[in-house]
Amino acid sequence: MKEIYIDTVQAFNDYHGVETLHPLVSVVNFCGEKAIESAKIHFGIYVLFLKETKGCKLSYGRTPYDFDEMTVTSFAPGQTVNVEDNPDVPYKKVIALAFHPDFLVRTPLGKQISNYSFFNYTSNEALHLSSREIETYRNVLDMIESELEQNIDKYTRKVIVSNIQLLLDYCLRFYDRQFVTRELINHSVVLKFEQLLNEYLDKQSERMGLPSVQYFADKCCLSSNYFSELVKAETGIPAKVYINEKLVNKAKELLSHDVLSIQQVSDKLGFKYVQHFTRFFKAQTNQSPKEWRIS
Repeated sequence: MKEIYIDTVQAFNDYHGVETLHPLVSVVNFCGEKAIESAKIHFGIYVLFLKETKGCKLSYGRTPYDFDEMTVTSFAPGQTVNVEDNPDVPYKKVIALAFHPDFLVRTPLGKQISNYSFFNYTSNEALHLSSREIETYRNVLDMIESELEQNIDKYTRKVIVSNIQLLLDYCLRFYDRQFVTRELINHSVVLKFEQLLNEYLDKQSERMGLPSVQYFADKCCLSSNYFSELVKAETGIPAKVYINEKLVNKAKELLSHDVLSIQQVSDKLGFKYVQHFTRFFKAQTNQSPKEWRIS
């Protein structure tokens, strides 16, 4: 598969065959029957794609991206995506916003960009939009595009950055809505997580080590960030805290059996060293395992 490196807005525009109106930001419309080239794309800039029709298949490694019509996908510098054309869809309709990290330097958004956690998703989650949300999203893009078509002046950067931040804030709102509207799916994921975690602590931790968020996110075909936020939306606590609570409860269960030494309990839970287990248990309960056992 061809590898493409897009480190600048100019490279992004050249790849898609459009004129560059500003060296650090661009809005590109894809409408037509042009086939999408299969490639592995390495991004050095921020890109958001609003995909209003089916038309291509995306994946990270072997993991397919949850990317259909009426969706937004977001990519940040350092991320790589595999793209394949979907020949069953002759007419593609996509609009993209691309901007370079340098465009945000010394701006409020530059200091807050890490708060937009959807840029960190590296698995198979897209933002699914309603028709009304699509309209809102496009309206903000239209304002950015309109500003790009004007002559660059001292207000250009401030106006465009403000509109990019507005767009990202809308995406946060839409993601929150998505967590609510997909509550049944989220609930089933958390049920699966709990079942897998219980099985892990019962049968696998001694052999595989301490349970991790990444392990269960992979089992649920989700990125660790998205998975943790989903668990938090459903349970009120992040996945890591949920795991720790289960782990300490399992430790108490094992410690209640006098036939097991503290070292054996530590081993069964997957700790490499008993000292680590003791520190973990005391941090969670304010008692050492020995103190808890005799209390």
